[in-house]
Amino acid sequence: MISVRIASGVLIAGTAAAVVGCAPATERPTTPTTPDVASEHPSETLTPLIQQALPNIQGKTFTSATVTFPPDARAVPHRHGNAFVYAYVLEGTVRSQLEGEPMRTYHPGENWIEQPGAHHVATENASNTEPAELLVVFVSTTGEQLKTDDPH
Repeated sequence: MISVRIASGVLIAGTAAAVVGCAPATERPTTPTTPDVASEHPSETLTPLIQQALPNIQGKTFTSATVTFPPDARAVPHRHGNAFVYAYVLEGTVRSQLEGEPMRTYHPGENWIEQPGAHHVATENASNTEPAELLVVFVSTTGEQLKTDDPH
């Protein structure tokens, strides 16, 4: 119940921000992440929705995006710099693992957070036949890259 309230609050806050004039990101292209060359799995696609400097927190930016995972897709292990990250499953089933934690499976309506500096060692669509989609919210240092893949 608490996770539903948190997700609802983030969605309401994002919608309210859009209504009161947050401009969309200056770049709205769909950006595939760097695929793992050794992998035969497709990769995820991140599509920015809103990006806005936070007026009450100097040097911080709010960004929301959707992340789409085709069937059997896997993300390369990565970090989100010093960003605080909130992920909410919109569709499908996603497995996720942060360094030092067990792999967890998330279904529509479930969510997780990643603390600044967290190492995301696994993110994948649990289905070989159905797509999965996340709503991801970042509170990051302005100008910092949102995702940095591990070197191969």
